[in-house]
Amino acid sequence: MKTKRISLAVATAVAAFATGAAQAQVSDNVVRIGVLTDMSGAYSDLAGQGTVVAANMAVEDFIAKQKPNFKIEVVSADHQNKGDIASNKAREWFDRDKVDIVTELVTTSTALAVQKVAKEKNKLVLMSGPASTRITNEDCNDVTVHWTYDTYAVANGTAKAVTKQGGKTWFFLTADYAFGHSLEKDATDVVNGNGGKVLGSVRHPFPGSDFSSYLLKAQASGAQVIGLANAGTDTTNSIKQAAEFGITPKQSLAGLLMFITDIHSLGLKSTQGMYLTEGFYWDLNEETRAWSKRFFERHKRMPTMVQAGEYSSVLHYLNAVKAAGTDDTQKVMAQMKKTPVNDFFAKNGKIREDGRMVHDMYLLQVKKPEESKYPWDYYNVRATIPAAEAFQPLALSKCPLVKK
Repeated sequence: MKTKRISLAVATAVAAFATGAAQAQVSDNVVRIGVLTDMSGAYSDLAGQGTVVAANMAVEDFIAKQKPNFKIEVVSADHQNKGDIASNKAREWFDRDKVDIVTELVTTSTALAVQKVAKEKNKLVLMSGPASTRITNEDCNDVTVHWTYDTYAVANGTAKAVTKQGGKTWFFLTADYAFGHSLEKDATDVVNGNGGKVLGSVRHPFPGSDFSSYLLKAQASGAQVIGLANAGTDTTNSIKQAAEFGITPKQSLAGLLMFITDIHSLGLKSTQGMYLTEGFYWDLNEETRAWSKRFFERHKRMPTMVQAGEYSSVLHYLNAVKAAGTDDTQKVMAQMKKTPVNDFFAKNGKIREDGRMVHDMYLLQVKKPEESKYPWDYYNVRATIPAAEAFQPLALSKCPLVKK
């Protein structure tokens, strides 16, 4: 059987820029941003082309407001959720194409691989889609910012809420790679810490399609809650097959990492009542609605938190380049860390010394079909989780950059 090879063609969008004297400190007078994401696989719906749209929106808005004297280019590629493809593309971008920063990187395995290359090349990485706390914990470095969410934050919201609602016994269905392992661990800690008990777990290949044998093991455990420590199409397929086998509603499902695109795909009838934790919801307020409607005009669907986080991170980076007067990695990082994040995505967000951008998270519950009043009206906001509570405290950090 021949392996089908997918070309990693680079799509380039060159933004218009203001005329005037070039800023001498910006290398070759061009800031190049590389969006490296899943364009064709399990995470393409929640990230994918939508993150390229978001990055370009950030560039356009930055140019309109700040009128920089340097050019900005956005390039993009598909890492196919493979660490070797991601690291090779990042190295090619840095060495040959003069890319200054790699962004997005949904999938923990690709994120960890590119993080090492970026450190070697002294280039910045802004991560929106990957989830594992390893990124800012034991694998942290001084060129990486983890922007949108992580496994600690989503477990701290969803697992805590479900356990407190009476779901005391759990069994995990876990994607068998770094992200799934991290999410299962963080959720287990939350369940145990709130008086619950984990009866067991089973790990499935990533990506997967047939979850029958794994779901039957979860069913046989007798657990009240089956925790889905996976994401994207792995999660939606797990939910569909659990319903087909009659596992639900006898046992509850807890989607530990779900996105609005998952709810849209499955429908409110199948997901009503489920809790989930997100860093962004398009219908939170007038500011989030205004940006999201602009995004919808281009992408024909409302943004996920990954796509909104991509915009926020790219805009913050560009503002830091202008404020620092250079695209030098360490000077831009210093500027980013000392500047609060205040936009539609986050208010008073802060990049900590470990590279974690901390901001409020939201505990959401999926509406019943009759509660939804207009398209994409999917969530009731049950709680705002303050930044200080949402993310792992620095006192527990394993990052060598954190002063204890």
